[in-house]
This record gives sequence, C-alpha cells and structure tokens, in this order.
Amino acid sequence: MSTLTVADIPVSVENPAQRLRRIAAAVRVRLRWWGVHRALTHSQKEEIGAATSADARLLTAGKKLIDSRHEAVRRLTSVKTRLTNFWRGLSLPYTEPGVRLIRQADVETFVHGMEEFREELQEAENGLNASYDEIKDDAQRRLGRLFNPGDYPQNVRGLFGVEWDFPSVEPPSYLMRIAPEVYEQERQRVTARFDEAVRLAEQAFATEFARLLSHLTERLGEGEGGQRKVFRDSAVANLSEFFSRFDQLNVRSNPDLDRLVAQAQELVQGVKPQDLRDNDGLRRLVASEMAGVQTSVERMIVDAPRRRIIRPQVNGEGGNHAAAG
Repeated sequence: MSTLTVADIPVSVENPAQRLRRIAAAVRVRLRWWGVHRALTHSQKEEIGAATSADARLLTAGKKLIDSRHEAVRRLTSVKTRLTNFWRGLSLPYTEPGVRLIRQADVETFVHGMEEFREELQEAENGLNASYDEIKDDAQRRLGRLFNPGDYPQNVRGLFGVEWDFPSVEPPSYLMRIAPEVYEQERQRVTARFDEAVRLAEQAFATEFARLLSHLTERLGEGEGGQRKVFRDSAVANLSEFFSRFDQLNVRSNPDLDRLVAQAQELVQGVKPQDLRDNDGLRRLVASEMAGVQTSVERMIVDAPRRRIIRPQVNGEGGNHAAAG
C-alpha cells in the first residue's frame, strides 16, 4: 500500500490539496464480470432489416444472453451495486480512471468490507452456476434463432470477482537521484493532480447535495390540485447520510459549500420524517429554505472538462474492468 504522506509540508500552512495528499491513500478496484450483451451479426441484422424493410447497414441491434431478472442474476447485480457504493462512499474521486482516494484511517475498514463483498460475490456466482442450465434453456426459448451456444461458457466459475490494490501516485524517490529534472516534472504533475482531485471532490459533493435537495423539496411540495405528494423516510435519511459522509471526507476547500451544508443540516436537525408529514407549517418552511440552499449549491456546479493531466491507459483484458471511479 502506498500512503501519501508529504512530510515536508507543515500542517499549519497546508492548502486543501496538500492536506488531502497527506491524509489519503490511493485505492484501485477491479471488478471481473461476465458481459451478457452481444451485438447481432450482420446476417442477423439483414434478417431483421428484411422483415422491417430497413437497410441493415443503418441498424444497431443487440441481444442479452440471459434474463437479468432471474433471481440468481439479480443477486449478483445487488452485490455489485452495494460493493461499488461502499467503495465510493469511503473515498473521493481522483484523476486516474478506476482510482479513488481514501483516508488512511479508513483503509482497514475498506479492506475488511471488500473481503466480505468478495465472499458474497463467490456465493452469488455459485448460485448462478447452480441455475445455469435452467437459465440457458430459458434463453434458448426466448432468443429463438438468435440463440448461439458459442456465446455461452461451459459454466460460470471464475467469471465474477473483485480485486483491489493501493497504487503509488507519488513520483518514485530514485528519480531524484538519477534524474532530478524528471523527478521535478513528476512532482509538479502529482501536485496538479491533487489540485484537480480537490476540485473533483467539491463538484461531486455539490452535485450530490443538489440532487438530494431537489428530491427533498420536490417531495415536500404539493401535487396537482394541492394534494400532498408521497414522502418517504429515505428523502431525509439519504440527506443525513450525506451530511455524515461530507463531514468525514470533506477536505475543507470551499467555505461556501461548507456553510450551505451546515445551513441545510441545521434545518433538518431533530426533524423526523413523520414531523414533515404531520406539520404543514414545518413542511412549507423546510421546503422553502431548502429550495434557497439548492439554488445556491447549483450555482457552484461547473461542467468543466477535466484537465489533461491523466496519462494514457493501457487496455486491460477483455473480461475485467474497473468499478466506476
């Protein structure tokens, strides 16, 4: 594991990027997943084109090898979703695809959680394998002449899994000795990457915050004819989870965002979802105040292109891909 300690920067004069660089570790997650979508062959598209009087050269068509609604498939998808959410919930974005930044203090929690998810994936894969013949027979009935036995492996052993590592994002120290100028270039590149990581973290927090506020205010508003809309506990619970994660992972780089989060947190402090259902005055107050916070947050969201400080990536093997970064 590579921890990102910058020992020569006094804590008292750190800027947010330097602080992030000191307290964080880079973590990369790779999911191994069986891709169940296939493009139709040219002859299959020609057949469809003939049936619909369409030019096959202008058609884009594909098929799913198995029914994604099958319980065994849905269990795998559920593990994948929860795994990805766990990783993202403990980490901040970074400029390298598939790599995120995690607090060094959270590394042990991360590894323990990922080991549990790896076991869950193995169990879910075993469940899919046990139902595999049934699933293939169902696919053959559904796909008809589009069914191709060659699309299907003999079994699904080893097609699903997760791995992780902690890549170094610091310039190698030996460069200082053998090529000082190259080392300095790499040091500046790393500095720029962490500056960008701070910006990405700000934008990620602001975007998520605005989305949660939008959902809450929309649910608190009135529907057609002045009817109340359905208001679920999750509208408040998700916002509370955001406050907790923001407090834990925020690099304190944007005082305005900090202030708006604190303002929203104060508005719902001690407020239970049932209170918002029972008290019309409280409901209108929270909706109005949150809408004002939402407007301010949305002004912070910038759709700016990522700076060109990302090195070209070498394509990995066919079945492997990184979890969304």
